[in-house]
Order: sequence, then C-alpha cells, then structure tokens
Amino acid sequence: MKTGKIILFIFLLLLLAGVFVGWKIFGPTVRNPHHRFLYIKTGSNYGSVKDSLQKNGMISNTFWFDHFAKYAGYPEKVKAGKYKVNDGMSLYHLVKMLRQGRQVPVDLIITKLRTKEDLARKIGNEFEIDSVTVIHFLENEDSLKPFDVDTNTVMTDVIPNTYRYVWNTSMKNIFKKLYAEKNKFWNQDRIQKAEQLNLTPAQVYTLASIVEEETNKDSDKGKIASVYINRLNKGMKLAADPTVKYALRDFGLKRIYQKHLQVASPYNTYLNTGLPPGPICTPSVKTIDAVLNSPKTDYLFFVARSDFSGYSDFASDYKQHQLYAKAYQQALDSLIKARQESAAGQ
Repeated sequence: MKTGKIILFIFLLLLLAGVFVGWKIFGPTVRNPHHRFLYIKTGSNYGSVKDSLQKNGMISNTFWFDHFAKYAGYPEKVKAGKYKVNDGMSLYHLVKMLRQGRQVPVDLIITKLRTKEDLARKIGNEFEIDSVTVIHFLENEDSLKPFDVDTNTVMTDVIPNTYRYVWNTSMKNIFKKLYAEKNKFWNQDRIQKAEQLNLTPAQVYTLASIVEEETNKDSDKGKIASVYINRLNKGMKLAADPTVKYALRDFGLKRIYQKHLQVASPYNTYLNTGLPPGPICTPSVKTIDAVLNSPKTDYLFFVARSDFSGYSDFASDYKQHQLYAKAYQQALDSLIKARQESAAGQ
C-alpha cells in the first residue's frame, strides 16, 4: 500500500513536471506588449539572437529557449531578418518562426521623391542596409549599367508604387524589383505614345517630373506638358521654374528671382536648351500618362490664374501671356497688401 502511494506520488510529480515543461514550451510565455520587431542582422549568431530576445524583454531568461532551440536545431540555422513577435506567443512558435526565417514583409512605398538622397534615406530607414550604401549604389555607374540607366537618369527606373521585400534584401535586389516594375510599366502602348512625341521613356519621365512640380491639377497637366513639348520642338528653352529649385536644392522657394535664374547647373532650363539630364522628382503614374496623352496645342506659355484656384491660363503668343501674367501679379500684390494690412491691424 505504501509502495502504491509512492508510485502515485512520483507519477503526479512527473505529470506536474510535464505540464510545467509543456507550458514553458507551448504556453503563452513570450512577452512583447509594446509590439517591437525583432531584428536579426546579417551575420548574427545564435548568441546574439538570445541577447536581443532578452534585451527586448521577449523572454525572461534563456534556459527554456536554449533547450528547445537546440532540440529544434536552430543554433545552426540562424536567419537574418525582421520578425514579428506576438505578445503571448509560445517558445515553440517563436523558434519555429525564426528557424524557418518567416519574416514580416517590408513595404517600400514610393510616392513623390525629389532626389537620390531622398530615396536613399527612405530605404535606409526601412531596410537593413544604410543610406550610405544606397547612395554608393545609385552613384556608381558600374552598379547601374545592368539597369540601362546612369547616375543622372537612375530615378527614371523608380515608378511610384508599393514594393514588397524582406528587411535584409540587398540594394541590388531592391533595385531589380524597381527595374522590373519599370519594364512592366513601359508597355507597348506607352512606348508607342512616347515615340509619337519623339521622346524616349526616360525623357517622358523627366518631362513628367517637371509637370508634377508645376501643378497638382490633373486637368492642367496635359496642357502644361503640351507647352513644354512645343518649346522642345521649336528649340526654345523650357524655362521651367521647378528645375531652378532643383538646381538650387531649395524646394521651399516661393518665388523665383533673376538671381536664381543664373545658377550654373545642367538642370537650370533657363540657361540650357532641352530637357534636364534627369528627372527632378518621381512623378505619379497619372502625370506620366498625362504627358503621353497630352493634347496637341499651340500653347507656348502658361501662368497661374489670378483667382488663385491653382489652375493656369495658357497662351500661344507672348502678348496674351503678358496680360495673364500681369493680372496674376496684380492679384498677388493685392493679396500680399491685404495680408500686411490685416497683420498691422491686429
């Protein structure tokens, strides 16, 4: 009878131990209340993974993680990446996720970027690689050669869209996806439309980047494009204010003065004939298509409307343009004067 009690006691003990171990491995023991991501850098070893988990408070100690990870063969299969660790996750699911390298995807959302440095910062903020590495790639002719661009035209390979990657993707592979999307975007229909304008896809993109900076009114984009296409065909200078801002790298300029027009830069279309050597921003797909579908006009000039609606007035001769420009300038002067008087009266 006594022996039976001892056996029962041992059995219960073993059962409790099994339950305890099972809870430690399969229970909700992983903590991440602040929803931090676990980043495992390229070249990290098993020890650094354990340190990161503990430092982030995801595991209280490494004893049980260590035992199960070794049982699962994880120490030899550490995979770099960005991992989503759920609060209340089990060690079993944590180790399984890490061992299989099941990363959370990173969406690179490209909207309007003005410079290569802007792109480098964006990628550097969202991926393992830093912005210096990105800039080195974007400024290296050898790196860009397989993608049919140079250091001036490189941004023409960047079509605004959402691109999905993993966190530790190399810059070359990041750019490969951008390049593939560019090739997909420039289908036969768009290429034919570009040819009809006597422009290459890269030139259309560059022209669209100027239009993008000129207006946010979709109905005006095609007409503004027609102005610049007409100027190109006549051998006139584009004289586009946004290219001067780009040359100065001063995108907050509200008004362009004569002194600004003298900046020595291949991007200054007041001094240089033709398109600038590359785009001055990443234009939207809608703007690129507005250029490709721009109406045939005889417009050579445009200026903001005097009602400050954001729309433009277009003219085919300089005399008419001057009338529109004078009306806008008078309206602007009146607005500034009214604001000054209002501020003085307060």
